[in-house]
Amino acid sequence: MTLQQLQYIVALDTHRHFVKAAESCFVAQPTLTLQVKKLEDELGVILFDRTAQPLKPTVMGIEFIERAREVLRSVDALKEMVSQEKEILSGKIRLGIIPTLAPYLLPLFVKDFKQDFPQLQLMVKEMQSEEIIGALKKDALDIGVMVTPIEDSSIREIVLFYEPFLVYTSEQSALYKKKTVTAQDIKLKELWLLNQGHCFRNQVLNLCNSHKHKSSDEHFLFESGSIETLKNLVKKNYGYTLIPELAVQEGIDEHFIRVFKEPVPAREVSLVTHHSFSRKLLLQRLSDKIVEVVPEKFKKSKKFMKVNWRS
Repeated sequence: MTLQQLQYIVALDTHRHFVKAAESCFVAQPTLTLQVKKLEDELGVILFDRTAQPLKPTVMGIEFIERAREVLRSVDALKEMVSQEKEILSGKIRLGIIPTLAPYLLPLFVKDFKQDFPQLQLMVKEMQSEEIIGALKKDALDIGVMVTPIEDSSIREIVLFYEPFLVYTSEQSALYKKKTVTAQDIKLKELWLLNQGHCFRNQVLNLCNSHKHKSSDEHFLFESGSIETLKNLVKKNYGYTLIPELAVQEGIDEHFIRVFKEPVPAREVSLVTHHSFSRKLLLQRLSDKIVEVVPEKFKKSKKFMKVNWRS
């Protein structure tokens, strides 16, 4: 039994496809297939049911693969211990970030972070919140940047900042005439929303107490996967939407922005990892870099009312 064989079976469990698993390990598919078979022969058990479509682990395979993940995480921890002693950040890091943060937060820190740590290969992917959680648990992702709390015992949360909610309103809306607004001012029939699956959508609905109106979805005018699309619809049509403050474009959006009365509703943004993730130095450096680029007021929670996205 070798570490390489353990890496192969973990990859096969993650992708549930021999070719995709081999590609993720940068080996030929016959090589991966042969090594998985050799490991099964050595153990005297079948780890994968190859008759299933897609293939899946056997009962014994599920337990063995979970232990294999633990072994590989321990090996990574040993490597990280050595790296931290030498103050070196290197290797490949897979980072997932939610779509309502990616276009606004990434440009603020990624370039400088890469310049500071040139030996680190940062692979970034936009993912919705539940996808990030699932990928962390499957060891298909190292770090997530998303809204918390998650309240999952297997996930570690490192709070970065609190991002205020703003109302983005058309000139035709009654909210346009207000200097400040409250959650009670938000009417569902005029509200433009993100698609289901976005945690920001859930937060907006939770803020408006609309969990009491789940049957009212047919009254929503439009749903989009993009905050920028919603902003354009508001500007050229009517109604309003809620946006996170980082989405404001200076010199363009101020005319349409209205703020909430205190305590201002806000989302808690955090780095998240699996509890077994051991690269503490990396987490500290990444956390420091992100906190450095956000407005100072985001770092103080006293004026904010944290809005959860999980019911």
